[in-house]
Amino acid sequence: MAEFRYTKGERLPIEVLVFEMSPEHVDEYLAIDHEIWTLGEATLPGFVRIPFLSKEVWLDDSRPGRVSVVFVWESLEAWMRVGSPEIQQRLQSEFEAKNFGIHRWSRFER
Repeated sequence: MAEFRYTKGERLPIEVLVFEMSPEHVDEYLAIDHEIWTLGEATLPGFVRIPFLSKEVWLDDSRPGRVSVVFVWESLEAWMRVGSPEIQQRLQSEFEAKNFGIHRWSRFER
């Protein structure tokens, strides 16, 4: 009999990010996203272990240029700690320094 795992009823914090870009930028974006954001958040100083349980990147062949990123966080506290302005500004600066044509045009937050 095959081994499998089925889980239901979990109430973990989920973060979903959707980015739209020219299809020719997707591969470069994914490489830099992994280098700066995935590894940057996974190896943050002061954390005993990676603060998210998983990160998935989804591409939709019917919508070239759309990149959906789904994080499953260990806890809301870990997500908020990683989301601190200091950490995010440092990672955003590293991301923007790559200057490959994708950039934040605006940001609205409270």
